[in-house]
Amino acid sequence: MNRIIECVPNFSEGRDLQKIDEIVAPFRARQGVKLLDYSNDEDHNRLVVTVVGEPEPLREAVLEAIGVAVRLIDLNVHKGQHPRMGAVDVVPFIPIKNVTMEEAIALSKEVAGEVAKRYNLPVFLYEKSASASYRENLAAIRKGEFEGMGEKIKQPEWHPDFGPAEKHPTAGTVAIGARMPLVAYNVNLSTPNLEIAHDIAKKIRFIGGGLRYCKAMGVELKDRGITQVSINMTDFTHTALYRAFELVRIEARRNGVSIVGSEIIGLVPMEALIDTASYYLGLENFSMQQVLEARIME
Repeated sequence: MNRIIECVPNFSEGRDLQKIDEIVAPFRARQGVKLLDYSNDEDHNRLVVTVVGEPEPLREAVLEAIGVAVRLIDLNVHKGQHPRMGAVDVVPFIPIKNVTMEEAIALSKEVAGEVAKRYNLPVFLYEKSASASYRENLAAIRKGEFEGMGEKIKQPEWHPDFGPAEKHPTAGTVAIGARMPLVAYNVNLSTPNLEIAHDIAKKIRFIGGGLRYCKAMGVELKDRGITQVSINMTDFTHTALYRAFELVRIEARRNGVSIVGSEIIGLVPMEALIDTASYYLGLENFSMQQVLEARIME
């Protein structure tokens, strides 16, 4: 591939393996497209797919997968820990190689228009593609979720950028846009008390006075009897993963609990992990140029 764009669509299905397989199928064995990873979480009831490709074949694969999700997922019966407003909740495009952000934005708008046309689905543009500053933040668009979107979408300030001003009866709405690479990073706590996880999330996220480029929420992991601070790092080059981890540790200690582990969801840029490893190892004057794999891939 000469020109590479990454796409990380999030689908509101994390439990039915047959449906998950059908949604992922359009990304398999397709010329000009490579499926890198997909992970489903039963507590979140959510599927995250990571795929890269040349703009045109990637466009068609994403549109096909969206169609499958709209057909299979009914949000009227969907329950999960993660906020959602659509069967296909969010579709971000990320420029990777020989593609500008402007080109990623153009592709996102092209896909958004086609989604509305093919599936009669209301589409909000977000992040770099947003039509207004108050629409950049996905959390602001998603507020009210599927259940509240019927009334919200009728308000003039929340008229969709594409499609009808009425939520799809089973598939809701979708946010599509272009953005920087995002790291989905979760920190697990040694407590079943969801209020503690919520409280820590409020303190570390930017909107609550915490870290810039950090979004967070508390999640209950019932099967494990613990809770989780679920984090999205929207720009790891300015706010490192280790800062989020250490701030969670500080706030957890205040609540008398400890961290029992953390996890990365989907794929993560090598630089984000090298930066964190460098911090914990106390490396001096270390750079990506000293990473063997990075030099080989140049």
